[in-house]
Amino acid sequence: MVSVVHALAPSGDATDALPRLQAGLAPDEVARVAAAHELARAAYGESLLGSGEPAWQHAVGMALVATALDLDAEVRCAALLFAAGDHLEDSAERLKVGFGDTVAGLVEGLGRLGRLRPLTRAAAGAGGGEGVADMKAQTEILRKMLLAMVDDIRVVMLRLASRVQSLRFLGNRPGPLRDEMARESQLIYAPLANRLGVWQVKWELEDLAFRYLEPVTYKRIARMLDEKRSEREGFIESAVRRLAEELAATGVKAEVYGRPKHIYSIWNKMRGKDIDFEKVYDVRALRIIVDEVKDCYTALGIVHHLWQPIHGEFDDYISHPKGNFYRSLHTAVAAEDGRSLEVQIRTHEMHEHAELGVAAHWRYKESGASVKAGGDYEDKISWLRQLLSWRDEITDSGEWVQQFKRAALDDTIYVLTPQDKVIDLPRGATALDFAYRLHTDLGHRCRGARIDGQMVPLGTPLQNGQRVEVVTVKSGGPSRDWLNPAQGFLATSRARSKVKQWFAARDEAEMLAQGRAIVTRELQREGQSQANHDELAAKLGLKSADALFLAAARGEVGVRAIDIALRGDAAAPEPEPEIQTRKSRAGDSRILVVGVDKLLTQTGKCCKPLPPDAITGFVTRGKGISIHRVECANFRNMAARNPERVIAADWGEQAGAVYPVDLVVDAADRQGLLRDISDVLSREKINVTAVKTQSRAGLAHMSFVVEVPATGMLARVLSSLRDVSGVIRAGRG
Repeated sequence: MVSVVHALAPSGDATDALPRLQAGLAPDEVARVAAAHELARAAYGESLLGSGEPAWQHAVGMALVATALDLDAEVRCAALLFAAGDHLEDSAERLKVGFGDTVAGLVEGLGRLGRLRPLTRAAAGAGGGEGVADMKAQTEILRKMLLAMVDDIRVVMLRLASRVQSLRFLGNRPGPLRDEMARESQLIYAPLANRLGVWQVKWELEDLAFRYLEPVTYKRIARMLDEKRSEREGFIESAVRRLAEELAATGVKAEVYGRPKHIYSIWNKMRGKDIDFEKVYDVRALRIIVDEVKDCYTALGIVHHLWQPIHGEFDDYISHPKGNFYRSLHTAVAAEDGRSLEVQIRTHEMHEHAELGVAAHWRYKESGASVKAGGDYEDKISWLRQLLSWRDEITDSGEWVQQFKRAALDDTIYVLTPQDKVIDLPRGATALDFAYRLHTDLGHRCRGARIDGQMVPLGTPLQNGQRVEVVTVKSGGPSRDWLNPAQGFLATSRARSKVKQWFAARDEAEMLAQGRAIVTRELQREGQSQANHDELAAKLGLKSADALFLAAARGEVGVRAIDIALRGDAAAPEPEPEIQTRKSRAGDSRILVVGVDKLLTQTGKCCKPLPPDAITGFVTRGKGISIHRVECANFRNMAARNPERVIAADWGEQAGAVYPVDLVVDAADRQGLLRDISDVLSREKINVTAVKTQSRAGLAHMSFVVEVPATGMLARVLSSLRDVSGVIRAGRG
């Protein structure tokens, strides 16, 4: 005999629903459901919902869907009392006293989700003003928000049950409201049910929405199914009988039955694969349920022995489960007359998980970036699915709530713009983080914020569901105080990075102005104020005028170098340098000058080289050999003008030799900052020969001259400095 599993049973008459609502419950739970049933019927009376449906009818329909999903007595009571807040005085207290804190919490949570209705309606109606990608991103965020807004996953189950009942009621009531609810169900609620693995709800929502929105296509596919129903059912009965006999003959205990087909699923496959109805292999489908895993493969062998496998239509999700724990064997075969048949084979345990949601296969059913993203969110959804299947094993409701809170999506919050666009942020994000998330310029000009209409400080942490409005000035920039962790203005690295970039750009602009002033002043002194800045930069080995200005401001190009570049070939020849043959101040073996012994050497103050920097020498006038890093801008300029003075040099070996080097540290100013940095240098046994600090607008700029033996130690010192609280940058000067 062929057994066909249907979608959720229709709600039927509300007056005789109580026995069905009490099915499978303990005696005390039976009494609680009866009390909720009586209270709801008296409270709702003849009142109607916005859809026109009687509130009492909707309550019973919701509760029957929850019962069909085998949800507990608390959920059934909450479904019956879903509108208690609108019909009972002191409803929260009455529900707590009469039915317990859990039922009261479920009803309150359901009301909180109901207040998101304008957002889900707006998401369903989007498409004209926003791009398709943006619309998909918004609906994805909204689905997550629906989960994040509740403290108990059963609230989401109640919301799904409510939507099923609403679509059922609207079946014979065409109009804009029905179309709106159908679109909303397709975009928000059916995918959400899919993710939680609530298959009956998912299928019914999809089929009803498809029927309302695409009635012609729906009827065409339904007609094709109906036209061949008797032929298909006869084929299925014959296949079930033949397969059951073969399985029994081999000693495999199995249940074999025809698998239900859903019109939306068929249409989706036709559209996705661009195939005709005849090419949909699973219009005729069987499911085989066995006791053990080994029996799955035995059954697979029998199926392939009876019928010809269709190439490319076999998937082994037992040996290679999906990332969402879905396990089953899928195959498609062709009968002797050429008709196709899809067969799924799984154990009872696999079947229970698949049907109840633990192994929901939404990751390979859905498409888009959200499916590929993976990460903690999907792991938590997986945990939620497990909670659904563990519900029968947990008798204490308090334990259930605590289990859910372990899986709560507490790493993300969802807030709204004034235009009802949903923005996701890390938990702890502030109103200022929100401004930078919307637009960098908006963050720079932000001076205040309103949360749900109330002015709040910029550092106010945001909560789920709040509506945030940014207050800005026409022009301006961020404050350095925003980078101070102690002040709590910013919690996201993205926003902090934007503020740092703004100050870096402003500091560079200030240096450009300073350098321009230096160059302009020197040009005026030399009587060449009309000189081309780009040409002057090229003579000095720099790429552009801006590079020249920055080099001048940093002291990398001095006024003497500018003068020489201005005079060019007309400059008076300098006398040959007088090389003094005496020891280097650092000792004979610290620096080796190729081909010459015991020359006076000195490291360039402009670049302060130290081992193992690549170095070279330049013969100076009366001061011996000046040692520079090979990439030093000053050295390149001097070498370009006097290449004959360049001399090869390398580091010698001498124990205990140390080298001066400039360090620069930028940090958020705070008490004890200099002490903490000094502690790092002292711990590394670094000798500090000079220090200069200045603080402005909450940001400290520190310059140190230290002595280190080599860059290996310097790298370690810089890494330790960057770990000091509040340090933004640490590097060589």
